[in-house]
Parts: sequence; structure tokens; C-alpha cells
Amino acid sequence: MGTVRFGMRKLSSQIFVAQLAILTATVLVGFVLFARVERIHLDVQYQDRAASIAGTVASVPLIRSCLAREGPGCAAAVQSFATTAERNTGASYVVVIDLHRVRHSHPHPALVGRKVTEPIVTRDGRVHLGIDNGSTGRSANARVPLYGPDGRMAGEVSVGIRERSVSSALWHELPSYATWFALALAIGALASWALARRLKRRTFGLELDEIARLLQEREATLHGIREGVIAFDAAGRISVVNDEAQRLLHVPTSAVGSRLDEVLPDGRLRDVLSGADPRQDNLVFTDDFCLMINRMPVRLGGRPHGSVVTLRDRTEMAGLLQELDGERSLTESLRAQQHEFSNRMHAVAGLLELGRSDEALTYVTEIRGTAAEFDHTLRTHIAAPQIVGLLLGKAAEASERGIDLVVSPQTWLGDSPQRIQALTTIVGNLVDNAFDALTAVPAPRRVVVEILDRPSELSVTVSDNGPGVPADATRLIFQDGYTTKAASDGNRGGLGLALVHRLVTRLHGSIDVSEGPGARFTVRLPQSLEPTKVRAHSLS
Repeated sequence: MGTVRFGMRKLSSQIFVAQLAILTATVLVGFVLFARVERIHLDVQYQDRAASIAGTVASVPLIRSCLAREGPGCAAAVQSFATTAERNTGASYVVVIDLHRVRHSHPHPALVGRKVTEPIVTRDGRVHLGIDNGSTGRSANARVPLYGPDGRMAGEVSVGIRERSVSSALWHELPSYATWFALALAIGALASWALARRLKRRTFGLELDEIARLLQEREATLHGIREGVIAFDAAGRISVVNDEAQRLLHVPTSAVGSRLDEVLPDGRLRDVLSGADPRQDNLVFTDDFCLMINRMPVRLGGRPHGSVVTLRDRTEMAGLLQELDGERSLTESLRAQQHEFSNRMHAVAGLLELGRSDEALTYVTEIRGTAAEFDHTLRTHIAAPQIVGLLLGKAAEASERGIDLVVSPQTWLGDSPQRIQALTTIVGNLVDNAFDALTAVPAPRRVVVEILDRPSELSVTVSDNGPGVPADATRLIFQDGYTTKAASDGNRGGLGLALVHRLVTRLHGSIDVSEGPGARFTVRLPQSLEPTKVRAHSLS
């Protein structure tokens, strides 16, 4: 009994037994209904047969003349003919009745000459069919009008065929039909078994409680982890999106069942999610987050079943890396200043050792004048100390790299501009990008910075005399990960301009890039608007 209970717990067995029970009940009900219909059909057939016998008897001249004139010997002749007709046709009775309802023939001779209780129904001249529960038992009955030789109605002929004859014919036919019904049941059972086997394979042999437990575990895992997870089926439609993925991408729960292009606009984010960018550990900047995205294909049984994408929020880490880059840039600037200072001190010390004090004094004065002039230019045109410190460090780095960093005479920036942190990031990244663009350019190499603090907007322009930006790359340069130089120290390149674009977009600003030799980046930020969050996938 334990084995039977275990077998019935299997999903395939339950499906097979349930379908077999439904098929059996359906076939039995169908067979009963068919037998009932066939019985009605046989009743009609036997009623028609009785009508044919009655019509034949009513057309016999002897019967017609006897009922019209009732001559000598007619009673015996009618009874004899009716008895012969019953014996030859298998009818249970052939009763000839005159218009006075008097029987002239009957299987029971004692009833001959007696009246029938029911009226003559054939006075309307039509044939009447039905089931008769007479003295001979239940019969399929037909009543046909009887006309005399002169054409006037003389009576009626009533013929019946016993019910057992109809039942016998039905039981004779039912086995053949039962065979077909049994064959249909067998085919249905075989199809049910095949379906149960197929469902078992499709569910990897798991039973109902196991499937329910797996579903509960999956839901708990997907919505409990801190990583975003999006699953795609083989057709590229979203099949799973957990809570963290909804938060990071700002997609609704209704996105399940939709294609990626129906919920996200064209851009790098969609390319990475769809697999158009096949690299691993893709770093993607959105307007709100810095995401690390990985996409892995899923194969089951050697067949592709879609893919799974994981998203990790690296916004805080990106902020820390940005601050670290700032500190590294400051360190590099200090190192450059210290290196430049050491070289100058060595030059001064050498001149003093050679006894050329006048030349040493002239050299020191020249150095002091050049540095003082740049420092004076910065402090005259820029009142914000953060930007002054940034540009002083960049100037030292530029000097070390053989680049001339110039602050435009039109530059003006107040001491407390709005969004100073964003402005520092924008200026620093644009200047670094200009320095990198001049790496392979022969001298003279020049970078010009212009900052204009107007009542309506704040603009930053950084230009260089490098090779410039190709016409087909003006949009690509702002995509995170796009770079024309190799990454150094294992660091991922192509993030500086993506950060600038992200900040400018959040601040409702604009950024323009010139084409051709000599790149020129111009950023315009409105003064009155506060930064607002936009959809996470608007950065393209």
C-alpha cells in the first residue's frame, strides 16, 4: 500500500489517473447517450416498418371490400390474412378496425368483434406513428387509414412490432459501437499517458510539492538579495525582475513579459543588458547609479533557455573612487610641483656653487615672476579657492608634461558659485581629458580653460590644440567605457567624460563638442534650477 501511495503522489501519475477518469466518464456518458439516441432511431425505424406493413394490408382488395360490404366469410378471411401477415412480417399484431371501432382481426381471437376503447385516429387521412401499450405488450405502432373500393374510408389498420424486437436490434448493434468507444478510450488513455510523460520531462521530474517549494525559495532568494537580477527567456522577453533591479533601473513589475526595447530606450544600458556588448563586468553610469553589470547565458539540456543579468550598485564605490582620483590627482600635482621645485633648487644651487650669484638671483626672480603671474591671474579671475587649488595643481602637472595651461583672460568665477563640487569634477575631468589628448602631439601643446559665471548660466570651456574629436565619435565619447587610450595600472578607462555627461544631465545643462582638429568642450549649467533625478536609463 505504501508503494501505491507513493506512486499516486507523482505528478505524472496524478495527471494520468485524472485524465483517464475523465475520459472513462466521458466515454461512458457518451455511450449511454448514443445508445439512447440509437434506441429512438430504432423506434422510428420500426414504426416506419409497421406503417409499411399496415399500408400493405390496407391496400389488399380483399380487406378493402370486406370492410366496405361485410359479405359472408369476410370475418374469417380478414382474420386469416392478418394472422398470415403477422407470421410473415414478424409483427406482434395486425388489427383491422372498421369505422364503428369494431375489430375484424386480432392475435387474440377472443377480441375479434369487440370494440376498441380509443377512437379512430386516422379519420384525418394521415398515418399515425407511436408507441402502443396494448394487450400484447409495448410495441412500435403505426395506424394507416383503410379505404373501400369506392374510395370512401372504411376503417383503419393498426400494426405493432414488439418492444423486444427493437431492444434485440439495439443489443445487436451496440457491441460494434462499444468496440469503437473502447478504441477511442484506449487512444485517449495512451495520449494522456504520453502527455503525463511529457509534462514530467518538462518539469525535470519534479513533483508538485517540490515545484511549489522551489518557487517559494526562488521568490525569497530573488527578492531578498541586494543584487539586481533580470532574467530573459529564449525569445528575449523579460521573465523575472526582482525588487533591486526595479529600483536600479526604474522599471515596473509589469515589465515582466515585455521586450527590453519596450521598457528601456536605446543606449549603452540597453546594449549591455541585451548582450550587444558582450564584455563582463561592464560599468554603466546612469543618472542615479553606477552599475556593474554581468550577463550570463543559460543552457538547459544543451539548449539555450535565455540569459540572466545581474546588476550591482557601485554608486558609493564610484564616489569613493572619484574622491580617490581627486586625491591622486592632487598628489600627482604636488609631486609635480615638488619635482619642479627640486629641479629649480638644484639649478640655483649649481649657479651658487659656480659663484654666479647674479645669474642665480636672475633665475629665481624669473621663476618667481612666472609663478606669481599665473597665481595672480587665477586669484584675480577666480574667487573660489577649490577651483584655484585645482588649476594650480593642474598647472604643475602640465608643466611636468610639457603642456602650457592657460586661463583665458575672460574667465570670471565668484567666491561661492553654486554646485562647486560638480564644477570641480567637470573642470578636472575636462582638463585631464585635454592633457591625455595631447600625449602624442608634438610641441607646442596648449590647453585653454575659460570659466564664465553669468547671472543666467555658468559655462566652462576647455580647448586644446590636439587632433580633436572625430565626427563619428561625438556621441560615443560620453559613453562609459569608451576610450581611445589603453587603460593604465589595470584601471578601467573611459569614465571621465561619462561622469561629466552624467553631472551635466542631472543639472539640466548641456555639453557641446567641436569637430575637427583641436577639441573644444563647452559645458553650460543653468544658475536657477535645482538638480533633479531623471530616469535611470536616460544616459546614452
